[in-house]
Amino acid sequence: MSKLSSEEREVLEAFEKGKLKRSKKAANTQKRHQEYAEAMFKKDARINIRLSSKDLRGLQKRALAEGIPYQTLIASILHKYVEGRLSEGNG
Repeated sequence: MSKLSSEEREVLEAFEKGKLKRSKKAANTQKRHQEYAEAMFKKDARINIRLSSKDLRGLQKRALAEGIPYQTLIASILHKYVEGRLSEGNG
């Protein structure tokens, strides 16, 4: 398990002491995020691409480290790029 930052430790301690309270907007936020997730993972198109074997191995290693299938990682990267949360210069 990775080390927690001081802010993360503070939040964890507050949670364990029962000091955290649910936001009044939590249900709406949860519903909205559920809709985002469903839209993101709706897979209704198939593509074939050619990659260098080196890039594919790199993607597979990163996916393994994240604990997800490499195809899911690729789809996530593409989604973030399309949404403007990942640009060509990042990385």
